[in-house]
Amino acid sequence: MNSVNKTTGRQSLLVRSLLLALPMLSLSVLAAEPSPSVPHWYASTNYQSATPTFEQVLGYSAGARISSPEAIHAYFRALVQAHPTQIKLVEYARSWEGRPLFYVAISSAENIAKLAEFENNMRALADPRRTNSRDAKAMITQQPASVWIASSVHGNEISPADSAMVTAWHLLANQDSATQELLANTVVYLDPLQNPDGRARFVSRYYATLGLVAADDRISAEHNEPWPNGRTNHYLFDMNRDWLTFTQPETQGRIRALLQTFPLMFVDSHEMGGDSPYYFTPEAHPYNPFITQPQREALHWVGEHNAKHFDNYGIDYYTREIFDAFYPGYGASWPLYHGSIAMTYEVGSSRGHQFRTKDGETLTYADTIQRNFVAYMATIETASMRREALLERFYQYRSDAVAAGSKGDVRSYIFPNKRDRAGNRKLMSVLVEHGIEVEQATSSFTACRTRYDEGAFIVNANQPSYQLIRTLLDKQVPMDADFLVEQERLRANNLPDQIYDVTAWSLPLQFNVDMNSCNRNISAQTSTVPAQRIMPGQINQPNADYGYFAAWGDMNTGRLLTAALRQGLLVRSSDLAFTDKAGNSYPAGSLIIPRAGNPENLTAILTELAITTGAHLQGSDSSWMQAGPNPGSGNVKRVHAPEIAMLWDEPSNVLSAGSTRFIIEREFNYPVTAIRADRLKRSDLSRYQVIILPGSGWSGYEQALGESGREHLRQWVQNGGVLLTLGNATRFAVGGETPLLASRIEPKAQVDGLVSLTQNSGTIITDQQDLQRYVRNPKTSPDWVAGVLLRADVDQEHWLTAGIHTELHSIFTGADIYAPLRITDGRNVVNFSNKEQVLASGYMWQENHEQVAHKPLVMVQPQGRGMVISFTQEPNYRAYMDGMHVLLMNAIFRASAHATPLR
Repeated sequence: MNSVNKTTGRQSLLVRSLLLALPMLSLSVLAAEPSPSVPHWYASTNYQSATPTFEQVLGYSAGARISSPEAIHAYFRALVQAHPTQIKLVEYARSWEGRPLFYVAISSAENIAKLAEFENNMRALADPRRTNSRDAKAMITQQPASVWIASSVHGNEISPADSAMVTAWHLLANQDSATQELLANTVVYLDPLQNPDGRARFVSRYYATLGLVAADDRISAEHNEPWPNGRTNHYLFDMNRDWLTFTQPETQGRIRALLQTFPLMFVDSHEMGGDSPYYFTPEAHPYNPFITQPQREALHWVGEHNAKHFDNYGIDYYTREIFDAFYPGYGASWPLYHGSIAMTYEVGSSRGHQFRTKDGETLTYADTIQRNFVAYMATIETASMRREALLERFYQYRSDAVAAGSKGDVRSYIFPNKRDRAGNRKLMSVLVEHGIEVEQATSSFTACRTRYDEGAFIVNANQPSYQLIRTLLDKQVPMDADFLVEQERLRANNLPDQIYDVTAWSLPLQFNVDMNSCNRNISAQTSTVPAQRIMPGQINQPNADYGYFAAWGDMNTGRLLTAALRQGLLVRSSDLAFTDKAGNSYPAGSLIIPRAGNPENLTAILTELAITTGAHLQGSDSSWMQAGPNPGSGNVKRVHAPEIAMLWDEPSNVLSAGSTRFIIEREFNYPVTAIRADRLKRSDLSRYQVIILPGSGWSGYEQALGESGREHLRQWVQNGGVLLTLGNATRFAVGGETPLLASRIEPKAQVDGLVSLTQNSGTIITDQQDLQRYVRNPKTSPDWVAGVLLRADVDQEHWLTAGIHTELHSIFTGADIYAPLRITDGRNVVNFSNKEQVLASGYMWQENHEQVAHKPLVMVQPQGRGMVISFTQEPNYRAYMDGMHVLLMNAIFRASAHATPLR
């Protein structure tokens, strides 16, 4: 059964009626006839009336309505007003739409009075280099345990947020001795709403479709959200995957809060499909190898204690079968690499007031709140019971990390910082924001027989964040060998594999920066690197007579370009490298900003832009070049400020559309116009110079755009437009009767041909492997790849790759492999490397590995006065492939400069 077991059906009906009738929900009053097996803090009726109820503050009882972000904030403010000595509210960020993100700390009055001291103690325990074992032991005897329950990071996963309010009320209102003991032993941090913008979207749309009676039919409008659904935040990010580079303000604020508090236990509370019961720890295999055995044991403590209370209430649950602990970018993973115990909870969702399951039962919103409440209270009890052990293990984890970083095979990471200084700077800031210590050399030094110049960055591994450092910076984090053997066995039998998410995420590869590792801790003259993603730039020779040059190839100059265009400045870009009269060399793509044709206060404008963008400009008294083209050459193009449109809404992929718009608007600082498919296929597009098709959903673009839309776009391209297709949107470009791009998607290569003999239309199959090969669809696509990092080679003879290093790293997900363009049709400007080198990180099926070698990552095909540029993989995947940003800028700004629309 999906809801309460049939043997406790009577209790289930009682629970539902009580949830809707009582001013507040508490499991302490759920059972009218409590049994001896139910803990007495679940059976108490000793509640104080001074604690405000849902009805008193919001006008409805718990479970009777899906609370809005404003209602959630209002209720917690009311609790703070009623219990100022037991609950503290801290706002830690604002969402893109300006909504507050906050957490509350709940404990005994004595603990809340000492909260700052306790949090300082946790920071001290987190650094055994300054807190010796004797002092740590003294702290541990007095220190409460801490639990952080984070709710509803996906905005349409609705019950955890209301469950957090129920839990807060119960802890503050219940006066029995067991609850008071919990509060004495623990500090409970509730982060009730991690995604207020997504929840606001869900709540608004849900109640806009609600009729006279709430529907329980899964095909009803109430249960089928329009694009984009409430899962994502304003920029359509799945924020549960944003814990690697912290692109969103919600995640950035939460990370800062966690590094201040270091909770011992972290629960990330989600919802899943309504036909499922409840999922809690321990997680499925594979585990990340940097999750320690004591942590795995503690996860079992939590799971077993949860199971005890779920059994008491007859609530079904499961563990270990899904939601692995390998990828470190989840909310329920990141705290593990700091020594905490972190886990995912998932409740089957009603996605509204009620939902009819496949078993024919009605799951209510109140049911889901009840189940979360059981899990939360059981987890808090585990923290209370295991207080001392959890604190000791946290300190020991951090101590072992320092030791491991002092004697392991990898003791330091060095970033030469020779190219892409903007990328190096941002990556170092991200590491610091993770809680990792980074140093920058203030003089040259030698490490592992290599000489490094001043300015190189150093990450020594002998620090408490050792496990996190290895997880983020190692080029390969291995999956368990037995797990991989099982995946190959499943695949050989034409069964789905169990790989849940990407298998590669090495930050140096994603940023495409150079990094060396060394088996010694580095001792050099250094300064500490702060968390600052962009360092101010400057102008050398500001009073130059001719104008200014800026070297192309990193995001500092990229931001300078967009800022200059938005200021209306005249900017040129060279297709070829050049050397100015003073002997300064500049790579292809570099910017030329002359005084002639620009405002008289050009120097003042550029000085301000250099500070805000991080760009460095060099003044020049002359346009004469020692080598390369002069500014008047045909190889130097004026860059106009393009109008950019992007396909939005169905059937675009929400994540691709969101990350693409985010990168252009918030990383490039340039506006984008979102256009829906029905308008894109028939409206006048002449005002736009660039149109972007982000990745599509499962239905693709054929139905939404079709041949008429393809022809409409073709005419626009031929008139001088630049069409960009990203990821699987390239399917649309190669589809139809007259494709926009002269490539094709390849079927699976037959590298394991069937050994058979045909006799009178019969087939001889020699063994089980032969049988499995025979039953496959002979025209099938390559097997799906969850996500790896591939190495690609860059054709540096083309203007589209100006400023790009010879080697680039790209995510590869899915099964799309494209045939290269013929030279008569266009150019394959970035191609995946040979089969010996193409796999940079992660686990990839051997057949895909061989087939993808030398296939295109980026293609460009001229058409008339414009062109089609196709990225066969997502350059903006989760917005953490920073090494692709300059190439995307080229595809937008340099490509529109090379197109020749009638102006």
